[in-house]
Amino acid sequence: MTDFDQDDIAAMRRENGGADLKRFMRDQLRVGKQRRDMPTAAAPPPRPPGHRPGAWPSGTSPPEARPQAHPPAAWGAALNEHRAALMADDHTQLTSDQPCGCVTCQLTKEN
Repeated sequence: MTDFDQDDIAAMRRENGGADLKRFMRDQLRVGKQRRDMPTAAAPPPRPPGHRPGAWPSGTSPPEARPQAHPPAAWGAALNEHRAALMADDHTQLTSDQPCGCVTCQLTKEN
C-alpha cells in the first residue's frame, strides 16, 4: 500500500481509534530504516559489446617488436663511406709524419 491520499489517511484515523494509522506509519518507518541500513552493492560497469575476458579484441593482435631501421652492418658501411669521402680531400700533410688539424687527419692519427 504505497499509493495513499488524504482520504485513506482520514479513514485510517477513524478506524480502531487511529491504531491503523499508527501501525501503518510504524511499518513505513521500519521499511525505510531497512532500506537505509542495507548495503548497496555497486553495479559493475557494463561490458563492451562482444567482450571476451582475457582475449584481444576481434581483428587485433598483440604488438610486435619494431624492426630495426638499419642493421649494424649498414651503419658500419655508412661510416666507412664517410671516412673515404673525408680522405678524398687534398691533404698535403698525410704523406708526412705531421698530420694537419682537420677531422680526417685526426681520425687517421687515432686509428
